[in-house]
Amino acid sequence: MFKPGDRIVIEGPKVKLDETDAICTHAFASLLPYIVALRKGIKPSELGLGRGEKAYVQCLDPGPPYTDGGTVIFEITVVRDEAEESLEGR
Repeated sequence: MFKPGDRIVIEGPKVKLDETDAICTHAFASLLPYIVALRKGIKPSELGLGRGEKAYVQCLDPGPPYTDGGTVIFEITVVRDEAEESLEGR
């Protein structure tokens, strides 16, 4: 499903389909618990998801022989911090 370098671009509550290479429901099950926290400025290290500015989450799909998919590790990078934007808007 995913190839190295594929991107899922999320802005606010929306997936930017025109900038997204592939989408999988298993991927969202892995990503959703962390997306809001990360975009609100919580550091990956505070969530136990990484040591630097990038977070890492593994897909829940176990892959063969159980499914036709396969496990993927997602690197999550916050491009725009919504916490900073909300402070600027005050």
